[in-house]
Amino acid sequence: MFEDDELVADSQRVRAFLRETRAVLGRGLEPHESCELIRPHFAELLAADDWLPPTFQESAPESGMGGGIGQWLLYRAADRSLSLFSLVVPRDAETPIHDHLAWGLVGLYRGTQTEEIYAVGDGSLELAERRSLAAGDFYALIPPADDVHRVRTTSRESSVSIHLLTNDTGCVWRHAYDAATGEAAPFRSGYVNVACD
Repeated sequence: MFEDDELVADSQRVRAFLRETRAVLGRGLEPHESCELIRPHFAELLAADDWLPPTFQESAPESGMGGGIGQWLLYRAADRSLSLFSLVVPRDAETPIHDHLAWGLVGLYRGTQTEEIYAVGDGSLELAERRSLAAGDFYALIPPADDVHRVRTTSRESSVSIHLLTNDTGCVWRHAYDAATGEAAPFRSGYVNVACD
């Protein structure tokens, strides 16, 4: 299963999680059904503290997202249809407002965050919801719902979130949005530890 895939953070726990995830995806279900079946396995991954190496919990001053935010690839499928990565947001830093163009699950592994979710209209951007997240909290991201957001770390330490998404999120071209005008611009966040083709 992993022969041609890129498994950067290799452990029995990660392999078991990915096997369960790939089995669900192989059933060809709708995104919300797939997310429901993956949820308990994702919750177990977030709750475990023995699988994410310290390197992938560090900020990165040279990152493509700015503010020292580090996006670390943990796994991606050979066909780029699935990725697992950690996103490290330093204290008081926030991501740009951005989209993902993929569905999946997003959860907080360490720290606390405030998330702002936006509704995108024809040339407009409106704050739709603000929520607080603590370690262990997670949600399904199924576009268009929740796809455009930004997160800000509210803990004294960097926050670390885990993303399981159905594209090669760090390397696909997405959109960043201007908070004042709602204007979208091309955006590619990249990974700290792996180059994009």
